[in-house]
Amino acid sequence: MFIPLSDDNSDRRIRPLVNLSLIAVNLLVFFFLQGVGSNLQFTYSLSTVPQEILTGHDIVTAERIVRDPATGERFRVPGLGKTPLSVYLTLLTSMFMHGGLMHLLGNMLYLHIFGDNIENLMGHRRYLGFYLLCGVLASLAHVFTSAALNADLLVPSLGASGAISGVLGAYFLLFPKRRVRVLVFRFITEVPALVAIGVWFAFQLISSLGMLGGGPGDGVAYGAHIGGFIAGLVLVKFFLIGRYESKARRLPH
Repeated sequence: MFIPLSDDNSDRRIRPLVNLSLIAVNLLVFFFLQGVGSNLQFTYSLSTVPQEILTGHDIVTAERIVRDPATGERFRVPGLGKTPLSVYLTLLTSMFMHGGLMHLLGNMLYLHIFGDNIENLMGHRRYLGFYLLCGVLASLAHVFTSAALNADLLVPSLGASGAISGVLGAYFLLFPKRRVRVLVFRFITEVPALVAIGVWFAFQLISSLGMLGGGPGDGVAYGAHIGGFIAGLVLVKFFLIGRYESKARRLPH
């Protein structure tokens, strides 16, 4: 068990309105629109389906039985519903939905801890654009890795993980030495962000290779996590053009 709890916000100069709003929207969607996960018609209509993105066509299917290639276990998957808008817009809508309460809480914890620092540097509008772009690129990474790995292209993906991975990539690059309080098994300690986020990324990478029983069959879009992280690393400096130099001198790495 390795869970981040908090970080140093002593240099924060603006209230993280966008970050707080993103958390609020995710909570509202899950509890009211997804019905705490019970509204499967809503969820399966607005999630990202790789086959739909690759073909550009909406796909409606009946309920079916799917076999997990990693374990051989069979499980029932609800049918895909009709998407009431362009299938490409599901790249956005899917990042505000979650597959369960723990999925939601885990994502919001990471966003709460690491997102405000990035918003503080970028400003509200740039941070929102950065977050959404990382989320879209992460979903596309999942689509193309699913196709490359011959995974089931009708399995929908959803969650804020890809966008939050972009935030983590930005934090990893900008604040590698910042202290982060973490829960390690039963103990609370402090580690540099380089370690806190590095452990998370290593888990994503190893799991994506199936070394921990993960991979394309376990329902976790590791391709989106890794793609979002790389997108954050690459894009963060572009979103800081015109802002970074003046603030960089105040960064307590």
